[in-house]
Amino acid sequence: MFFLILLLAHLQAAIIPIILGINSFNKFKSINKRKKIALGFIFLGLASISEMIDHTQTSWIYINHSSLFNWLFYSFLSLGLTCLSVSVIKNKFIQTTNLCTAFCAITSYLLFDKTISLFFQVTISIFLIISWQRAFKDWLLILYPIFGIIFTTFFGTNLLNTGDQFWHILIGPSGTTSVLTFYLILKRWDNKVN
Repeated sequence: MFFLILLLAHLQAAIIPIILGINSFNKFKSINKRKKIALGFIFLGLASISEMIDHTQTSWIYINHSSLFNWLFYSFLSLGLTCLSVSVIKNKFIQTTNLCTAFCAITSYLLFDKTISLFFQVTISIFLIISWQRAFKDWLLILYPIFGIIFTTFFGTNLLNTGDQFWHILIGPSGTTSVLTFYLILKRWDNKVN
């Protein structure tokens, strides 16, 4: 039963962002770079798929390790958050800085380790929060750092410290809540401008 719940927690974290991405391709016409929004959601779904494949190597028990699919997880996560961020940025220098930060996150995992990559992940999240707050001025954005950063970090830290796989179940839904927050902000913005 536990494995089924764990599997469902991971599946929803993969399927929901991909569905949101597919639904976003022809929505949000008030945003010039709306295709990047769709790609951002799809990349987040692909991150979860990569994590699921990685878990098949560890019998679905979370192990803090480096692997090809763990690297893909972090890479797709970086690309997804960066696409969402640059979708609303007009300044070319800031767009380029965002893209370079994503490149650093992806390559630092390979060249050094996951810890260095996490530093760049945090930077990408900061860029995302700032750019979306400037663009949408929506109080709902506070849910992204709460669910996507604070709760997932809390659950992940407890998982690492205790080894109790219960915490593993909570990480995916927490991340999905932050993804749904982005989509809800976009829908609210679209309703406001149309």
